[in-house]
Amino acid sequence: MFARISTYRPAPDSTGAPSGETVNQVLALPGCRGIYYLLGKANTSLSITLWDDEDALAGSRQEADRIRSETSAEQHMEVLGVDEFDVLVQHLKE
Repeated sequence: MFARISTYRPAPDSTGAPSGETVNQVLALPGCRGIYYLLGKANTSLSITLWDDEDALAGSRQEADRIRSETSAEQHMEVLGVDEFDVLVQHLKE
């Protein structure tokens, strides 16, 4: 599994939360396994998307860039960075 982590700085008038439409667009991308969105206390937020494999991650870059640009403009957020990772360990406690 692979992950893409985008870091944002929401504007003071922004909730920083993605719309349901944005979440659905991301989840509809081939190979997307899930999305997390985190709002920090230091006026930053993170989106974490999970991908089946490296090909799915690479294949989603262009569309993910478009979604990120549109969403950040709508939500008045500055994109601070985008990084990609190989997920070495995954485990969620039930």
